[in-house]
Amino acid sequence: MAPLAGYRKWGLLGSFLVTAVVLVVFLCHTESRREQEIFQDAEVLEEQRKNRMAAVEEKFAFHDTVDAFRRWDESVGCSRFRQSFRNLTGDFVPRPPCFQDPEIKCSKLRKKHVGIHVKSWTWIPDNLENLYSCGCGLSCLWTKSPVLADKPDALFYEWNKPPVERKPGDPLRIYIDIEPQKQRAPAQDIFVSYHHSSDVQATYAGALFHNSRNYYISPTKNKEVLVYWSSSRCLPERQETASKFLALVNHHSFGKCLNNVGERDAALEMYPECRQEGQDQQWNQHLHCAMSHYKFALAIENTRTESYVTEKLFYALDAGTIPIYFGAPNVMDFVPPKSIILASEFSSMESLAEFVKGLAQDPVRYAEYHAWRRCGVTGNYYWARALSLDSLPCRLCAWISRN
Repeated sequence: MAPLAGYRKWGLLGSFLVTAVVLVVFLCHTESRREQEIFQDAEVLEEQRKNRMAAVEEKFAFHDTVDAFRRWDESVGCSRFRQSFRNLTGDFVPRPPCFQDPEIKCSKLRKKHVGIHVKSWTWIPDNLENLYSCGCGLSCLWTKSPVLADKPDALFYEWNKPPVERKPGDPLRIYIDIEPQKQRAPAQDIFVSYHHSSDVQATYAGALFHNSRNYYISPTKNKEVLVYWSSSRCLPERQETASKFLALVNHHSFGKCLNNVGERDAALEMYPECRQEGQDQQWNQHLHCAMSHYKFALAIENTRTESYVTEKLFYALDAGTIPIYFGAPNVMDFVPPKSIILASEFSSMESLAEFVKGLAQDPVRYAEYHAWRRCGVTGNYYWARALSLDSLPCRLCAWISRN
C-alpha cells in the first residue's frame, strides 16, 4: 500500500503544479492584454491631445500682424499697458548705470568749435558727415575731407591704428572699437566703445547703421516658419546654441551657418517684395525686409558680456519681429519693456521653444511684444538711442571741448 500512497501523493502534487502553471499563464495573458489595452488607451489619449492642440492652434493661428494689433487693442489697449509700465513712461526715465550722461554741460565747454577729421572707416555711415549745431553754442565739424578739416582738433580712426607718437600741437587721436574686451592703447588719446567705462560711449542702437537698407515691413508673417536666423560667422559657442534651439522650431537659417535655405539671395526669391527698383540687390541690403516676414528672430551675441548689445538685437526690433535673445546679462537696460524673449529666463531649450510656439499661436499675447512701439513706451531704450552712433559727433566734440 505504501507505493500506492506515494503515487497518490505525487499525483496530487502534479495536479497542483499543472494548476499553478495554468494560473500563471492565465495571469500573464491577462496582464499582457491589460498592458496592450493601456498602451492602446495611451495612444488614443495622445491622439486626442494632438487633436485638441491642433484645434487650439487652428483657433489662435494668425499671420496678419495688423489684425493681431487690433485684437490686442480690444483686449488690452495702450492705457493698461502704460499703467503696467508707468515707472518707464513720462518725461524722465531713470538712467541705468550702464549709460553715460548724454547731456552736454555748457559750463564746462572750453571751445566753441571742434573739428574732427575721420581718417579711416568701414561701417561708419557717410551721412554722419556734417557740420552740427550741438547746443550750448558748440559747433562740430565731422568730415572725411582733409581739405574741409585742414586744422582738425582730432583725428578719428576706426580701422587703421592711430600713430604711436603725437607731437606737441598735433591733433588728438581718437580710436573707436565697439567689439568686447577692447581697452585704450597708449596711442589713443580718446577711446570710444560700447561700454560706459570708455571716454565716450557709442551703443549699437542707432538708426544710422547701414541705413541704406530696405526697411519695408511685411504686414503678414510666414505661415509655416516661425524663426528667422542669419549668421555667417560660425563661432563654436554660438553655433552650438543656435543648433540646439533651432532643432526644436520651424526656422529659416540664412547666411553660412546652419543654412537651410540655399543661396544667400534666397530671401529675395522668397519675398520678391523686398526687391525694389534702383536698390542694391544683395541679400544684406534687404535684411530688415526679409526678417519682417517672421514672427521671431534669433539673436545670439558673439560673446555674453555686460552691455555688449549689438545690431543683432536692434535689427530685429527695427524689423517688427520679436528677438529671442542670448547675450548680455543686462540687456533689459537697453531695450523697451516687453519687447524681447530673454532666453536666460528659461530652464531649458525645450521650455523656451514651447513658449515661442505658444506665443506664435496667440495674437493678443504676440501683439503685447509690439505695444511699446505703438503706445510710445520706450523705457530704457531711450538711453540706448541717446548714446548711439547717431549722436556720437556732438558728444565727442563736447568731450574734446571740455578736455
